Amino acid sequence: MTLVTSSASYGAPNSVAGIVIPDSKLAREVTELVKDTESPLLFRHSSRVYYWGALTGKRRGLRFDPELLYAGAMFHDMGLTPTHASAHERFEVDGANVARDFLRGHGIAERDIETVWTAIALHTTPGIPQHMHPVIALVTAGVEMDVLGIAFSEFTDPEREAVIQAHPRPSRFKEDIIQAFYDGIHPKPETTFGNVKADVLADKDPSFRPENFCRVIRASAWPG
Repeated sequence: MTLVTSSASYGAPNSVAGIVIPDSKLAREVTELVKDTESPLLFRHSSRVYYWGALTGKRRGLRFDPELLYAGAMFHDMGLTPTHASAHERFEVDGANVARDFLRGHGIAERDIETVWTAIALHTTPGIPQHMHPVIALVTAGVEMDVLGIAFSEFTDPEREAVIQAHPRPSRFKEDIIQAFYDGIHPKPETTFGNVKADVLADKDPSFRPENFCRVIRASAWPG
């Protein structure tokens, strides 16, 4: 894959706020697979994550491979789907594994697969991704913008409007995405230990008792 700046596709037909989805067989097959697997809510969310991430890369002057960013953005929530949810892994790991298997099947270099895997696996771990490879940082930045509104004011009105027009954000998106998170993770609550998704279970299920780090320490086999 060729490393390019985020401005490489500016002015191309079908651009959204100056950003385009890579025009490649790989990207088209990613789109088809995710669209056929995820709900419209998650598919559009994942699509917006790519644009927010690429726009962030442009603003920060970062260099990255748009195909890798696209794969990371589009696969990042695949672990929430019944098709790809495992019994005991975090949904982030499930999504990362789907991306890894897909990319290996398309002959992508292992170092690039590892980058995409890490980007997906860490996208709900605040404070770490921004210090890593641009693709890892930008997948998380895209997710944070679309779900949490982080850096909202750093995007222009025309940028936000163009992305939302291309991939509409429903008026109930905030509650709908929380529900989608809950639906995907509530069968395996233990996987939320130490990550933000424990808050989703606590919000939706008053009986949920999150694991406590201090309790784990005190209950360990070590004496004292």
